[in-house]
Amino acid sequence: MPISTQPDDETLKPRGDNLTPAKGLSFLVAEDHEFQRSMMVQMLEDLGAKAVHEAEDGRSALEITHELAHPFDIIVTDIDMPGLDGMSFIRRLGEANVGASLIVTSGLDRSLLDTIETMSAAYGMRLLGTVEKPPTPERFAELIALHWRAKPNSERTRIGEDIFSLEQVLAGLHAEEFEPFYQPKIDLKSRRVKGCEALARWRHPHSGVILPHSFLTLLEDNGYISELTWIMLAQSARDCRIWRESGLDLNVSVNLSVKQLADPAIADAITWQVINQGLEPRHMILEITESAAMTDVGHMLENLARLRMKGFGLSIDDYGTGYSSMQQLTRIPFTELKIDQSFVKHAAHQESSRLIMESSLEMARKLGIVSVAEGAETQADWDLLRDSGCDLAQGFFIAPPMPSAAFPDWVHDWA
Repeated sequence: MPISTQPDDETLKPRGDNLTPAKGLSFLVAEDHEFQRSMMVQMLEDLGAKAVHEAEDGRSALEITHELAHPFDIIVTDIDMPGLDGMSFIRRLGEANVGASLIVTSGLDRSLLDTIETMSAAYGMRLLGTVEKPPTPERFAELIALHWRAKPNSERTRIGEDIFSLEQVLAGLHAEEFEPFYQPKIDLKSRRVKGCEALARWRHPHSGVILPHSFLTLLEDNGYISELTWIMLAQSARDCRIWRESGLDLNVSVNLSVKQLADPAIADAITWQVINQGLEPRHMILEITESAAMTDVGHMLENLARLRMKGFGLSIDDYGTGYSSMQQLTRIPFTELKIDQSFVKHAAHQESSRLIMESSLEMARKLGIVSVAEGAETQADWDLLRDSGCDLAQGFFIAPPMPSAAFPDWVHDWA
């Protein structure tokens, strides 16, 4: 049967956020080993948890999640449990759209835990990380801190909330409701702000700021992605020109769609759009995904070579997630290699991700191009990237994407 425990008033006394990272949070611990379960419950209570519920297996834990309307902020689950094991429990949580963060704790082999991390993300669970047994309060505190960083940013929790038709998205484009938000890119050695990435956002008059998952695929699949790209290029170039005129030595990165690179005239059109806003092409980096670099090779190579000749920087985005990454690096004049966040966010605790990240950084060094890491979310991520020789980093540990009006003040505050 499920067991529920509540901490006493002494536990909830404020002792500083650094000593009580779990303060105000509700937990569920699913663990069949009674001593291990009790030890984890005590750790969480000592870290300031508002409430800790216990379950002796996956089935009991699932019953608790169904019984409570808003059950938990964080679920801690073992994997090797009798009956409904941890993997089945995670799958069922994902199917039920349970909005809790997840911590996996297990004594299984590290490589198997790495696979379970990937599986959890595929089921739609916001996985904070894995804890190898026996757990420590320090590791719990580190992962709980990730939950707090994620929680205030509504960008992380809006997936699935809004569904729009193509007509609604196009109406928003024509009403000029779309704009770039900017995420800073920081030099890991000097700690200087070197630039930013422009990320598309829709300021919906009723639903607030809408993320790309709600409109990008619709626009790409129906042949309207160019309309958004011209908005992003023009506004990003204008904003960067204004920042530079005010004394900020920055560049801006903008994403190009795979389908646009098939147009033989796109390079000249992009160049005109940027120069028309008063920005020199050398202050803009165009990001191209690996999949984009694999399609319509002739037109793609012609366009990218022409853009590079005009002075634009070229970045291979999401490096490591495609099927022919090294081939792209040999045939395209890239100036920047961007390591995908799926490797960065796990590198501090996952050997396979760390090895892929380090090999990517070594590849960039040998080719003499700038390395950029996406998804820096913790101090451990920052330290590992710096010590591994990565050039630039971006991620929520540094700052979330922000409107253009807020970006200059943020840069001055960082400095």
